[in-house]
Amino acid sequence: MTAAAPIDDVAVLVVMGVSGSGKSTIAAMLAHRLQWIYEDGDWLHPQSNVEKMHHGEPLNDQDRWPWLHAIADWIDNTRRNGERGIVACSALKRAYRDILIGSRRDVRLVYLQGDQDLIGRRIAARADHFMPPELLDSQFAALEEPQPDERPIVVSVAPHPREIVETIVKKLGIGERTTVGADSERAARSQAER
Repeated sequence: MTAAAPIDDVAVLVVMGVSGSGKSTIAAMLAHRLQWIYEDGDWLHPQSNVEKMHHGEPLNDQDRWPWLHAIADWIDNTRRNGERGIVACSALKRAYRDILIGSRRDVRLVYLQGDQDLIGRRIAARADHFMPPELLDSQFAALEEPQPDERPIVVSVAPHPREIVETIVKKLGIGERTTVGADSERAARSQAER
Protein backbone atom coordinates (compact mmCIF):
# COMPACT_ATOMS: atom_id res chain seq x y z
CA MET A 1 0.00 0.00 0.00
CA THR A 2 1.29 3.43 -0.94
CA ALA A 3 1.80 5.85 1.94
CA ALA A 4 -0.49 8.84 1.89
CA ALA A 5 0.99 12.14 0.81
CA PRO A 6 -0.35 15.28 2.47
CA ILE A 7 -2.52 17.12 -0.02
CA ASP A 8 -0.58 20.36 0.54
CA ASP A 9 2.46 18.69 -1.05
CA VAL A 10 0.66 17.93 -4.33
CA ALA A 11 0.16 20.48 -7.12
CA VAL A 12 -0.74 18.16 -10.00
CA LEU A 13 -2.01 14.60 -10.28
CA VAL A 14 -1.36 12.58 -13.45
CA VAL A 15 -4.08 9.93 -13.78
CA MET A 16 -2.64 7.14 -15.92
CA GLY A 17 -3.63 3.77 -17.33
CA VAL A 18 -4.41 1.99 -20.56
CA SER A 19 -7.25 3.13 -22.79
CA GLY A 20 -10.56 2.09 -21.27
CA SER A 21 -9.30 2.19 -17.67
CA GLY A 22 -11.46 5.26 -16.99
CA LYS A 23 -8.74 7.92 -16.89
CA SER A 24 -10.87 10.75 -18.25
CA THR A 25 -13.89 9.88 -16.11
CA ILE A 26 -11.93 9.44 -12.89
CA ALA A 27 -9.71 12.49 -13.49
CA ALA A 28 -12.72 14.71 -14.21
CA MET A 29 -14.63 13.43 -11.17
CA LEU A 30 -11.55 13.82 -8.97
CA ALA A 31 -11.02 17.38 -10.21
CA HIS A 32 -14.65 18.17 -9.35
CA ARG A 33 -14.29 16.47 -5.97
CA LEU A 34 -11.18 18.49 -5.08
CA GLN A 35 -12.17 21.64 -7.01
CA TRP A 36 -8.93 21.51 -9.02
CA ILE A 37 -8.57 22.33 -12.71
CA TYR A 38 -8.82 19.47 -15.18
CA GLU A 39 -7.13 18.68 -18.48
CA ASP A 40 -7.49 15.59 -20.64
CA GLY A 41 -4.22 14.61 -22.27
CA ASP A 42 -6.16 13.41 -25.31
CA TRP A 43 -7.05 17.05 -26.05
CA LEU A 44 -3.35 17.83 -26.41
CA HIS A 45 -2.63 15.23 -29.10
CA PRO A 46 -1.63 16.73 -32.45
CA GLN A 47 -4.19 16.04 -35.19
CA SER A 48 -1.80 13.61 -36.89
CA ASN A 49 -1.90 11.36 -33.79
CA VAL A 50 -5.69 11.45 -33.63
CA GLU A 51 -5.90 10.47 -37.30
CA LYS A 52 -3.50 7.55 -36.80
CA MET A 53 -5.54 6.23 -33.89
CA HIS A 54 -8.79 6.63 -35.85
CA HIS A 55 -7.27 4.42 -38.53
CA GLY A 56 -6.26 1.77 -35.99
CA GLU A 57 -2.55 2.57 -36.16
CA PRO A 58 -0.65 2.48 -32.85
CA LEU A 59 1.36 5.59 -32.06
CA ASN A 60 5.12 5.26 -31.95
CA ASP A 61 7.45 7.18 -29.68
CA GLN A 62 8.15 9.80 -32.37
CA ASP A 63 4.41 10.53 -32.35
CA ARG A 64 4.29 10.71 -28.57
CA TRP A 65 7.21 13.01 -27.69
CA PRO A 66 5.55 16.31 -28.78
CA TRP A 67 2.33 15.23 -27.06
CA LEU A 68 4.10 14.39 -23.80
CA HIS A 69 5.99 17.69 -23.83
CA ALA A 70 2.69 19.54 -24.38
CA ILE A 71 1.29 17.83 -21.28
CA ALA A 72 4.46 18.61 -19.31
CA ASP A 73 4.07 22.27 -20.34
CA TRP A 74 0.50 22.23 -19.05
CA ILE A 75 1.73 20.74 -15.75
CA ASP A 76 4.45 23.39 -15.42
CA ASN A 77 2.06 26.24 -16.25
CA THR A 78 -0.40 24.96 -13.64
CA ARG A 79 2.35 24.82 -11.01
CA ARG A 80 3.81 28.18 -12.04
CA ASN A 81 0.38 29.81 -11.69
CA GLY A 82 0.01 28.45 -8.16
CA GLU A 83 -2.96 26.30 -9.18
CA ARG A 84 -3.71 22.66 -8.59
CA GLY A 85 -4.62 20.41 -11.48
CA ILE A 86 -5.39 16.92 -12.65
CA VAL A 87 -4.50 15.58 -16.08
CA ALA A 88 -5.55 12.28 -17.63
CA CYS A 89 -2.79 10.68 -19.69
CA SER A 90 -2.01 7.06 -20.56
CA ALA A 91 1.68 7.51 -19.55
CA LEU A 92 2.28 3.83 -20.23
CA LYS A 93 6.08 3.82 -20.15
CA ARG A 94 8.54 4.97 -17.54
CA ALA A 95 10.25 7.20 -20.12
CA TYR A 96 6.95 9.00 -20.71
CA ARG A 97 6.35 9.49 -17.00
CA ASP A 98 9.89 10.83 -16.61
CA ILE A 99 8.92 13.65 -18.99
CA LEU A 100 5.66 14.34 -17.16
CA ILE A 101 6.89 14.04 -13.59
CA GLY A 102 10.69 13.77 -13.54
CA SER A 103 12.01 15.61 -10.49
CA ARG A 104 8.75 17.49 -9.87
CA ARG A 105 8.13 16.32 -6.28
CA ASP A 106 4.75 18.09 -6.18
CA VAL A 107 3.42 16.01 -9.11
CA ARG A 108 1.99 12.59 -8.23
CA LEU A 109 0.97 9.64 -10.33
CA VAL A 110 -2.40 7.90 -9.95
CA TYR A 111 -2.34 4.50 -11.67
CA LEU A 112 -5.71 2.99 -12.61
CA GLN A 113 -4.91 -0.71 -12.58
CA GLY A 114 -7.12 -3.32 -14.23
CA ASP A 115 -6.95 -6.58 -16.15
CA GLN A 116 -7.26 -6.76 -19.91
CA ASP A 117 -10.54 -8.70 -19.95
CA LEU A 118 -12.41 -6.13 -17.84
CA ILE A 119 -10.99 -3.16 -19.72
CA GLY A 120 -11.61 -4.85 -23.08
CA ARG A 121 -15.30 -5.27 -22.23
CA ARG A 122 -15.52 -1.59 -21.28
CA ILE A 123 -13.89 -0.43 -24.52
CA ALA A 124 -16.21 -2.64 -26.57
CA ALA A 125 -19.19 -0.89 -24.96
CA ARG A 126 -17.93 2.63 -25.79
CA ALA A 127 -19.12 4.36 -28.95
CA ASP A 128 -17.60 7.81 -28.50
CA HIS A 129 -13.87 7.14 -28.21
CA PHE A 130 -11.24 7.13 -30.94
CA MET A 131 -9.32 4.16 -29.47
CA PRO A 132 -10.50 1.00 -31.28
CA PRO A 133 -10.63 -2.16 -29.13
CA GLU A 134 -8.01 -3.83 -31.38
CA LEU A 135 -5.37 -1.45 -30.05
CA LEU A 136 -5.81 -2.65 -26.47
CA ASP A 137 -3.27 -5.45 -27.02
CA SER A 138 -0.66 -2.86 -27.99
CA GLN A 139 -1.52 -0.78 -24.91
CA PHE A 140 -0.93 -3.70 -22.55
CA ALA A 141 2.22 -4.69 -24.45
CA ALA A 142 3.59 -1.16 -23.96
CA LEU A 143 2.49 -0.81 -20.32
CA GLU A 144 5.31 -0.55 -17.79
CA GLU A 145 3.59 -0.49 -14.44
CA PRO A 146 4.83 2.26 -12.12
CA GLN A 147 7.50 1.22 -9.64
CA PRO A 148 7.66 2.18 -5.94
CA ASP A 149 10.28 4.88 -6.56
CA GLU A 150 7.70 6.69 -8.74
CA ARG A 151 5.48 7.02 -5.64
CA PRO A 152 2.32 5.92 -7.48
CA ILE A 153 -1.13 5.91 -5.96
CA VAL A 154 -2.42 2.58 -7.28
CA VAL A 155 -6.17 1.95 -7.42
CA SER A 156 -8.24 -0.82 -8.97
CA VAL A 157 -10.59 0.08 -11.84
CA ALA A 158 -13.11 -2.58 -10.72
CA PRO A 159 -15.20 -0.49 -8.27
CA HIS A 160 -17.72 2.20 -9.17
CA PRO A 161 -16.04 5.47 -10.25
CA ARG A 162 -17.24 7.28 -7.09
CA GLU A 163 -15.53 4.64 -4.96
CA ILE A 164 -12.33 4.94 -7.00
CA VAL A 165 -12.32 8.72 -6.51
CA GLU A 166 -12.83 8.40 -2.75
CA THR A 167 -10.04 5.80 -2.55
CA ILE A 168 -7.68 8.24 -4.28
CA VAL A 169 -8.75 11.05 -1.94
CA LYS A 170 -8.02 8.84 1.09
CA LYS A 171 -4.64 7.79 -0.29
CA LEU A 172 -3.79 11.46 -0.78
CA GLY A 173 -4.25 11.89 2.96
CA ILE A 174 -7.39 14.00 2.81
CA GLY A 175 -9.19 11.47 4.97
CA GLU A 176 -12.91 11.08 5.50
CA ARG A 177 -14.06 14.53 4.38
CA THR A 178 -17.47 14.67 2.79
CA THR A 179 -17.84 15.08 -0.94
CA VAL A 180 -17.74 18.52 -2.53
CA GLY A 181 -21.42 18.20 -3.47
CA ALA A 182 -22.41 17.55 0.12
CA ASP A 183 -20.21 20.41 1.35
CA SER A 184 -21.83 22.76 -1.18
CA GLU A 185 -25.32 21.62 -0.23
CA ARG A 186 -24.60 22.13 3.48
CA ALA A 187 -23.13 25.58 2.82
CA ALA A 188 -26.20 26.54 0.78
CA ARG A 189 -28.53 25.40 3.60
CA SER A 190 -26.49 27.32 6.14
CA GLN A 191 -26.63 30.47 4.00
CA ALA A 192 -30.41 30.12 3.58
CA GLU A 193 -30.92 29.82 7.34
CA ARG A 194 -29.17 33.16 8.04
